[in-house]
Amino acid sequence: MPSQANRALPEGSRLEKYRIVRTLASGGFSVVYLAHDENDAPVVIKEYLPSTLAVRTGPGAPPTIAPADRARFNYGLKCFFEEGRALARLQHPNVVRVLNFFRANETVYLVMRYERGRSLQQHIQQRRGMPDEVWVRSTFAQLLNGLREVHSNKLLHLDIKPANVYLRDDGSPLLIDFGGARQTLSAEGVKLALTYTPGYAAPEQYARAGELGPWTDIYSVGATVYACFSATAPQAAHERLKKDELVPARRAWAERYSAVLLDIIDWCLRLDHLERPQSVFALQKALLGEKEPQQHSK
Repeated sequence: MPSQANRALPEGSRLEKYRIVRTLASGGFSVVYLAHDENDAPVVIKEYLPSTLAVRTGPGAPPTIAPADRARFNYGLKCFFEEGRALARLQHPNVVRVLNFFRANETVYLVMRYERGRSLQQHIQQRRGMPDEVWVRSTFAQLLNGLREVHSNKLLHLDIKPANVYLRDDGSPLLIDFGGARQTLSAEGVKLALTYTPGYAAPEQYARAGELGPWTDIYSVGATVYACFSATAPQAAHERLKKDELVPARRAWAERYSAVLLDIIDWCLRLDHLERPQSVFALQKALLGEKEPQQHSK
């Protein structure tokens, strides 16, 4: 089935004890809503609705799925549900809080805590001048605490980028919008819009049999810090494999930031996953000055 625009649930729709207020985002994999619970408290609800496999043409109607796509839709639904179940077990201040997950309308919904703030992407676009090194180190050290908790629970994020790092009003960062289920469905040969985010996805995410691990998310962390300085995504990994034209952070911002911080970014962005930090703990030690990042000349 070719990709098509799906109809979001209309304002006022009921989902269990929740009422849809409005649509926040709609992509090739899911639809995200602002909703209120039975106490009129705001929550965010994410609906599994891959546009290449299912189409909703009427308001509030269950999606229509071609018989040939039913098995893949169900497989992705199972992955989405299991990811929701795993995330619901996580309670960490730097990881999005999943409050509930349930089946309805022949699909699955994740209910998440509503947070006030803005994305790192918006922060980068709206800021004036280069970010302060102390702010960068502090923000990403906190974010890595959350990522470390994710990895310790045998989960990978697989879509870390400025749009998926949320900065609360108090400045603390939050990992949102996990891409594990999208990655799994993509590995099954389903063409999903924006399954990989060029510039932030590691090289192994483009390979069907790529060896994914903590180092995959670590590449994306490095790319996200790089984007904080450049205000744009680094060169995409699959293009770097053909002709690496990425200017190393150590060279690009040598006059602005410490060599240690810039070397850490370049370490995270190695194309060979074995040359990157192999764990968030190793990366944190380098960020906190307890371990020297590995030198790499280019």
